[in-house]
Amino acid sequence: MNWSVIIPLLLFLVIIIFIGLYSSKYVKSTHSFLHEYFLGSRNLGGFILAMTMVATYGSGSSFLGGPGAAYSIGLAWVLLAMSQLVTGYFTLSILGKKFAIMARKIKAVTLIDFLNERYRNKWVVILSALSIVIFLFSAMAAQWVGGARLIESITGLSYTTAIFIFSITLLIYVIFGGFRAVVITDAIQGSIMLIGTIVILIATVVAGGGISNIMQELTAQNPNLVTPYGADRTLTPLYISSFWILVGVGVVGLPQVAVRTMSYRDSKSMHRALMIGTITVGVIMLGMHLTGVFARAVLPGIEDADKVIPLIAMDVLPNWIAGILLAAPLAAIMSTVDSLLLVISSSIVKDLYINYKNPNANEKSVRILSGIVTTTVGILVLFMAIDPPDLLIWLNLFAFGGLEAAFIWPIILGLYWKKGNAYGAIASIVIGVSSYFILSSLYTNPLGMHAVVIPVLLSLIGYVIASLLTQNINTLQQKEIIKKLWSA
Repeated sequence: MNWSVIIPLLLFLVIIIFIGLYSSKYVKSTHSFLHEYFLGSRNLGGFILAMTMVATYGSGSSFLGGPGAAYSIGLAWVLLAMSQLVTGYFTLSILGKKFAIMARKIKAVTLIDFLNERYRNKWVVILSALSIVIFLFSAMAAQWVGGARLIESITGLSYTTAIFIFSITLLIYVIFGGFRAVVITDAIQGSIMLIGTIVILIATVVAGGGISNIMQELTAQNPNLVTPYGADRTLTPLYISSFWILVGVGVVGLPQVAVRTMSYRDSKSMHRALMIGTITVGVIMLGMHLTGVFARAVLPGIEDADKVIPLIAMDVLPNWIAGILLAAPLAAIMSTVDSLLLVISSSIVKDLYINYKNPNANEKSVRILSGIVTTTVGILVLFMAIDPPDLLIWLNLFAFGGLEAAFIWPIILGLYWKKGNAYGAIASIVIGVSSYFILSSLYTNPLGMHAVVIPVLLSLIGYVIASLLTQNINTLQQKEIIKKLWSA
């Protein structure tokens, strides 16, 4: 084992555990367990909000799969990846103030709390909760596998040992510290991600003899590596543009991102987060994907492209620095998993159990149940990740797109269009998810675009038509909703 690499990683994991234990004092002392455990008492400042959104959205794909694709495909993948630049800005601009005002007005703790009050229909709640649990459970399990594989490749430990280390660390700080622990660790993880990206990129450029030498080497290997079409010329402008929906504007529909816009302290914090988050996402996405491409000139012939970042870091940096900076991809994975874990837990406890099973549940029973559910979900994912089925990995590939197809219009039009109603929301969820599932299974790139584009358009049409056709149903309830949510 290379202890100069392992020790910084172990230190990082220990710090994360202490943060969870420290945050537990807020959970124990709060007068509202649900608001503290799942929203951090709505008290996030600008920097913390920006970092938690960056860290939540940035996952293993940002530091492993994305740079790996860039290594194989070339600069075209960098162009595609930069569609993520607008993520934080667009999400906070569209949801930020409007969503926070409505959420505070109805005391919403989760995204489905908002959907429940906005549409007042149990099927909207049930379909939404099921979509979150199914899609995010799959996405989280695949991220869990990625975290274990990363620890395994860096430390030389067995996969089983690595996954238990990853699981125990994650569960301790989420179970004890809740949302506050997650966002504090996200701030640390986001900072590591930012610094790690800059250092690794600079070291790779230096090792390659400068950008001009790197570009010459890439051109010599394959001229298509430096074109907008990719190494095999399969990336079309239409396909690249479609990623502006999948990983750009469509991120508004991701529950784990949307819930962050409920939790900031004030408008000043939100505006600061807009600036910090946009710059941070831009630096990380550009830096990591460029590193993936440039690494091909420094370390040609890597067979498993997903390992390009760990391999290039250990090649171009001193071991102890590589150990510190390799916490960046681990941080990205952990920060995504912890957020998904809390979203799934809140969907089960708050959106299903409290809303439909026991609306009068006392604080103590909710506290105990939240811990049990979070632990149970974590253990289930752990066992699935030990020997993950192929279906699980496949589900992860379309999980985010399915959530966007389900939620983007019930959220956005629910906030901005007063004529939108429960029938529109149900139609949007059913049409969006089913059409995305069919296209992802049978025709992955319809009309040369990513499969998410058509379902998002179909779900929009379904929402509008169903809402307009049912304007005369439950008019009194609709007037009450509008009065409650839009009144000053």
